[in-house]
Order: sequence, then structure tokens, then C-alpha cells
Amino acid sequence: MKQLLILSGKGGTGKTTIASAFIKLAQAKAFADCDVDAPNLHLVMEKFPEEKISDYYGLDKAVIDPSRCANCGICLDACRFHAIELKGGQHIVDPIACEGCTLCAYLCPEKAITMVKAKAGELKLYSNKDAHFSTATLSMGSGTTGLLVTQVKDQLKGVSHETEFAIIDGSPGIGCPVIASLTGADLALIVAEPSISGFSDMKRIILTAAKLGVTIAVCVNKSDTNEELSAKIEAFCWKEGLFFAGLIPFDPIAVKAVNEGKTVIDYSSPSGTAVRALYTKTLQMLKETIRK
Repeated sequence: MKQLLILSGKGGTGKTTIASAFIKLAQAKAFADCDVDAPNLHLVMEKFPEEKISDYYGLDKAVIDPSRCANCGICLDACRFHAIELKGGQHIVDPIACEGCTLCAYLCPEKAITMVKAKAGELKLYSNKDAHFSTATLSMGSGTTGLLVTQVKDQLKGVSHETEFAIIDGSPGIGCPVIASLTGADLALIVAEPSISGFSDMKRIILTAAKLGVTIAVCVNKSDTNEELSAKIEAFCWKEGLFFAGLIPFDPIAVKAVNEGKTVIDYSSPSGTAVRALYTKTLQMLKETIRK
């Protein structure tokens, strides 16, 4: 199964808006939302009759057995995350602050500290006949985001191994979830916005994708809000040998569509027309990448 990944260097560029339109245009049988910190692709997807939700466990958390604890304070002094505190004469662990490093359990002379599994989120799979949607929600304050993203992708591959290609909505930025999303991707479409921060963040995600050997395509959303910067982004892509897939104008209809839980192609609008053209070019680029 080939992977078309849609990314952005920053939040708010319209990445999920474009991803949802692509999924509808492709009548995709396999797609995923890998923005596990704040998933929202499901808001514009049709309801699925079959739902499977399973607990996700990240790093183990430390727990102190008060019957064995001598209150020596070694664990409190050693914890660099300040996850251990003394309350009412007893040392206790704050599970939100605990990073699961196991140092306290290693140092405890009374062996009063054990590492236990802790639920860190939920892994979700929605199915409708031969179509599958994989996503997840990370609990507030939990880490190991990249691991959860990997599980989202593995879950999709496990049920969609006969599907030709999958569309994956990634997360913004260049951190662990983005790197996990990029792993195994055949083409990354980067959605940029014509602003100084948007241009800078686009360059960062391009460097990240390039280091992982992923083929890159770029588009500019809300391009007419700053035509000068949009032109600079396009010129940058041609200069760097990157495939420039197109421009999408700012369109109030796109806002209306999102607020109604629909995609931009559900309306006749300038943004919808541009996204259709963008989809055609991107799909052709994906096919050429696969042939290589």
C-alpha cells in the first residue's frame, strides 16, 4: 500500500481541509489522521457503522508502595522531572509529570517503587465495508506521540493491505509525530501559507522530509492573501527542484464547508476548483514516484 502524506510546517494552513477533499475525490478506501494530539479529520468524514476502540499504553509510570517506602527521599532528589513530592509525610508520584525513565525504581533501596502500565490514549479504527479510517487520541500530558502515530499507520496497513494507496493527514511541525508520519511515505504534499512564518516553517518541514528520503510536493493555500510571498514560495520550489503542485485562493466557502462538516469540493467555489486541480497533479506525481 502506497502512502500519500499531507503535511504542514505549522498549524492552521488548511492541511486537514485539503486532506478531507482528497479523500472524497479519491473515494479512498484507506485513510488516517496522524495528528493524534488534536485529531479533527473525523469531523468532516461520513459516519462509519463499525467502530473499534482500544487502549493505548505509552511509557510505564512509577508507583510507590507506602507499606515499603522508608521516606528516605532518594527518589525525590533524583527525579529530574519533579514528579515525586512529599505529601502528608509520604512520598507520592504525580503520574502526569512522570516520564517513565525508571531511575527512581532503580535507586530505591527498599524496592518500594514499581513501574506499571498507564493508559495514554485511545487507538481507533472505523470501518465501512471495504473502507477503513485509522486515528487515535493522545491523553492530555502524555508523551510517546511518535509511537502512537506509528500504531495508527500500522493499524491501517493491517486492514488495508490490498488497497492501492492510502491518504494520511499528518500533524503540523517537524517533531516526533511528523517523523513517524513520514516514515514509509511515498509522497509528502506540504501545504504552505503565504506568510513569513509559513514560508520559514515550510522550509523546515522540507528539510525534515528530505533527510528521510521522502519525495516532496508543495502547494500554497490562501495564496491571494499575499501574492508576493506566494510567488516567492513557488520560485523557491522551482529553484530547489521541488514539484510545485499549485495555488489555492482564500475562499469564504471553505470556512462555510468546515463549519458544516463538509469538504470544499462539496460546493462550487474557487477553492474547490483549485483543490480538484491540485488533486489531479498530486495523484499524477504519486504515480510517477511509485514507478521510480
